[in-house]
Amino acid sequence: MERTQEIEPPTKLAAVPAPVPVPAPELPAAAPVRNAFEVANLNLWYGQKQAVRDVTANLPERGITAIIGPSGCGKSTFLRCLNRMHELVPKSRMTGSIRFFGDDLYDPQTDPAVIRRRIGMVFQKSNPFPTMSIAENVTVGLRLNGVRNRAFLRERMEQSLCMAALWDEVKDDLGKPGVSLSGGQQQRLCIARAIATQPEVLLMDEPASALDPIATMKVEELIHQLSRDYTIVIVTHNMQQASRVSNKTAFFYLGRLVEFSDTDQLFTRPREKQTEDYISGRFG
Repeated sequence: MERTQEIEPPTKLAAVPAPVPVPAPELPAAAPVRNAFEVANLNLWYGQKQAVRDVTANLPERGITAIIGPSGCGKSTFLRCLNRMHELVPKSRMTGSIRFFGDDLYDPQTDPAVIRRRIGMVFQKSNPFPTMSIAENVTVGLRLNGVRNRAFLRERMEQSLCMAALWDEVKDDLGKPGVSLSGGQQQRLCIARAIATQPEVLLMDEPASALDPIATMKVEELIHQLSRDYTIVIVTHNMQQASRVSNKTAFFYLGRLVEFSDTDQLFTRPREKQTEDYISGRFG
């Protein structure tokens, strides 16, 4: 008699537990953007002529803000108010307030010379000191502030020229007059001079208006690089330049701030018809 083999029933598999969802790691909250300048109800007169009318705006830190508008609309005057340069013009008068990183820029106890060390400025026309060498032009601000350590001056001079993308072009000619350089090099030398004192902000008043296209491109590239370390406010008559280099753009007309917004929005979807008319070339 054949013996039949009993087949054991299959073992019941244990249920596989559902995977426990792993929560996504929490990303650190983005640091809020601080305002470098908070301008409120700013008005300015030169004698009887009012150049800026009731301007209110916040200019962010570590960005590039462009100021555009037709000639005579108050762009440069507004820029000079940001480091009290307008006070050098006789019979100028200002009302309103400007706060610089929260502090009153026009506090009577504040020395304007200290403000101008913290807020450097580059002008439309390059202005290296004609009797000074390239090296002396860069370090003059430090020396005027009492710095005498030669090693420190040499280090800061080289660092500033490197940041201004000029070191490789002039490192063998540091003793030559600053005015011996080309126009574009002179403007970058002035930028190196401005950043040698390590300001917190750079104001630029049409820094490329007198330059050829190649020199203009180098200055624009430099502005982008410097914006990693500095807050930059640039006045420009060139709308293409404003759209290329800036994060924010302010449009001025007849001393008033017509519109201030992200650059992409202002040039593609302006809120004000006056802004649209200007950027489309209907007036200017």
